Amino acid sequence: MSHNSFGHLFRITTWGESHGPAIGCVVDGCPSNIPITENEIQTFLDQRKPGQSRFTTQRQEADKVKILSGVFDNEAGEQVTTGTPISLLIENTDQRSKDYGDIKDKYRPGHADFTYIEKYGIRDYRGGGRSSARETAMRVAAGAIARKVVPGMKVRAGLVQVGPHQINRDNWDWDEIGNNPFFCPDKDSVEPWADYLDGVRKSGSSIGAVIEVIAEGVPAGLGAPVYGKLDQDIASAMMSINAVKGVEIGAGFEAAAFSGEENADEMRAGKAGSNEAAQFLSNHAGGILGGISSGQPIVARFVVKPTSSILTPRKTVDRSGQDTEIMTKGRHDPCVGIRAVPVGEAMMALVLADHYLRHRGQQG
Repeated sequence: MSHNSFGHLFRITTWGESHGPAIGCVVDGCPSNIPITENEIQTFLDQRKPGQSRFTTQRQEADKVKILSGVFDNEAGEQVTTGTPISLLIENTDQRSKDYGDIKDKYRPGHADFTYIEKYGIRDYRGGGRSSARETAMRVAAGAIARKVVPGMKVRAGLVQVGPHQINRDNWDWDEIGNNPFFCPDKDSVEPWADYLDGVRKSGSSIGAVIEVIAEGVPAGLGAPVYGKLDQDIASAMMSINAVKGVEIGAGFEAAAFSGEENADEMRAGKAGSNEAAQFLSNHAGGILGGISSGQPIVARFVVKPTSSILTPRKTVDRSGQDTEIMTKGRHDPCVGIRAVPVGEAMMALVLADHYLRHRGQQG
């Protein structure tokens, strides 16, 4: 078992540190003859990369991806996967390691500094090393390939809450997500969110957020009973993203207040001429029943805590166990949840690609 690998048949292994020369990923188990180019992967990386608005870290990384292996031109001249390991590389170009010199002997509250030392006895203090959200760039790159494994699948996500401010779901518009710096599907929320986050940013503080990920076009039958549940693996995938502190599927925690009549998604006969075996009248289950996809949209939400790197001095201890104070310098996100939106999409795509291949392997 590798702590740096994810998935069973469609498997990714990421490597690299926040302030090392590069970060990378190996995608193993991808079927052959799937068209993929660097530009296609880049489209998704550009959504996640830093420095795109005043609401994210001002670190300037191009996040230019290179495909080192696993693709080749077919007879039509189209670049496709070959079925062999796909190696992806992104060079780090804007590391400012000196920003972290002051903290090499101090533990930042809310960060993994203390736990990494307790576990390994050594840590890369430059930007958190392996615990940095920089690693998620490779998940997004791998997710661009994973999206193409399940025929007809569409995975999208949006920011639905910033601090205490939630969107109006009646205004949900997927087309709006690309028009604002928050991946927000409600255009009426954009201006109030901008004003609110400007205040958070100028005070040197940070705030949390909730992201909703929806996968459509997912066939029924993905996932397996007991320990191979689809929602179990989605929850694990989302929880593996930096700073995530909670995950819910479908109605999630709201289901605690529902009655049995309200919660169970009623069914009617499928439409004539369609391939749907049944029609559901609601989707409180988030598209998963008994750990197996129902053919409905798969819905997951996750909460990202406030960025722990803030300008306010905080109480902490140093390597020698002495009480001290720390103030984090460097360039940080006032709301790291914004850049987690494409990461959530990628993790959903990775899980569904893996389960699609596992289902095909078992059921033919």
